[in-house]
Formats: sequence, structure tokens, C-alpha cells
Amino acid sequence: MALKATIYKAELHVADLDRHYYETHALTLARHPSETDERLMLRLLAFARHAHPDLAFTKGLSSQDEPDLWQLDLTGAIDTWIDLGQPDEKRVRKACGRAKHVFIYSYGGHGAELWWEKIRPQLERFNNLTVINLPRSTAAALEKLAQRTMQLNCTLQDKQVWLANDASSVEVEMTIWQQP
Repeated sequence: MALKATIYKAELHVADLDRHYYETHALTLARHPSETDERLMLRLLAFARHAHPDLAFTKGLSSQDEPDLWQLDLTGAIDTWIDLGQPDEKRVRKACGRAKHVFIYSYGGHGAELWWEKIRPQLERFNNLTVINLPRSTAAALEKLAQRTMQLNCTLQDKQVWLANDASSVEVEMTIWQQP
């Protein structure tokens, strides 16, 4: 018998002072059996950074044809494609061809750096691609916020991000490796 996804509920309050976006999102996240709490929280962080009423979680790890999150326009075309981890060149090329904006959130410490060194020359030509690296310490700190039922506040201002619950707060460190 196959393992089932674990359901997490999050009430996410987003205050994005840079985009003037202030909204509360009631989110249901399914954590795939092979997914860690760290990756789940990174998906939640990516949602918070790009928060929009039309942004949605997809089948993610269960589907090769979909990113972790996406935003479709009114015609059904992909406006924003968001992947986590270290996708191969073929997947990134496909994403850049299908979406107006593509974001990759890389994490994993030294492994992510090796991936970027190897793949960077092939990705530099894409003018709709942003690659962001999150250090291992940030991912580990976010993982500690994971609970089956969460109430989180995310504040974004001057390219800085803070994610907090009522007990602790994490300043999210990010390094932009590539952007249009």
C-alpha cells in the first residue's frame, strides 16, 4: 500500500511592503511522503514571496509536468513557474519556454553550489529566469516553524523577508544567483 500525503494547514498573513500586497491566505499543503518539513516550508516561503490570489500549489513531486507552484493567467497560460531544488537543464529550458517568469529556489548547501556551477553556463541565456539560493542555515531555521496547523506572518520589505509564528521569527537569507 502506498503512503499517503500528510496534510498541513497554514494561515499565512503576508505584508509585502515592496509590492503593497497585504493579504491573508488560508492554505492547505499536502506533504508528499518523500518530502521533508524543510522542503514544505520552502514551498510556503516561495508562496509568501510571490503571493497572489491566483498563485497555487500544484501536484509538485507527484508530477513531472508541473512546478511546485504556478500562477496562470486568465487564458490558462503560465505566468509564473516556481520550482524548488536543483532541476536539470531540460526542465528549466521547458519552464522558460512555457512561462513568462521562472523562479528556482535552490537549497542544500554545498550540493546546490555544485549544481549551480555545472548548470549556470546553460542557463545564462534565459532572460525570464531567476535563480535564488537559500543557505542551509535558513532552510533549517524555517523547518523549525513547521507544524501541522500553522499561523504565520511574512513581512517583505526592501528585499528582506521575515517569517514568524507566535513563538519565533526567522530572517530569511537569500542569494540571487541569476535574474533578468
